[in-house]
Amino acid sequence: MIRFSLHCDKDHEFEGWFSSSKDFDSQAERGLVECPVCGSRQVGKALMAPAVAVSKEAPARPLALDPEKREMMRKLRDMVQTIKQNSEDVGDRFADEARKIHHGEAEARGIIGKASSDDARSLVEEGIEIAPLPEFPDDLS
Repeated sequence: MIRFSLHCDKDHEFEGWFSSSKDFDSQAERGLVECPVCGSRQVGKALMAPAVAVSKEAPARPLALDPEKREMMRKLRDMVQTIKQNSEDVGDRFADEARKIHHGEAEARGIIGKASSDDARSLVEEGIEIAPLPEFPDDLS
């Protein structure tokens, strides 16, 4: 899933989750995306930089887990694990490999790796779909 910052023609800003950029485009073309404030269906994607962790010393954002949230976290961990198991880890070459794949210079495949905030922002500005993977506390030990 990809989270997009969206805006309507009345300058209301909001977020939406879609399976891909093409999914958003398809839904928007069919008038299925509307502003939750005014109901306008003239909705577009706002430029946004992905949330990329740059330091393990970043302040934690703890979440108190009730049974429902625990189950959601379990599912999120399972999804992240599945993504990792079915992707090639290209490490620090992530930005270069993502560009090669996007431009048809390398085999289309799922990749994971590391990118600086500037590299991630550049990829998004170039129209290359990327998304950050969450790191869980037990992943860091």
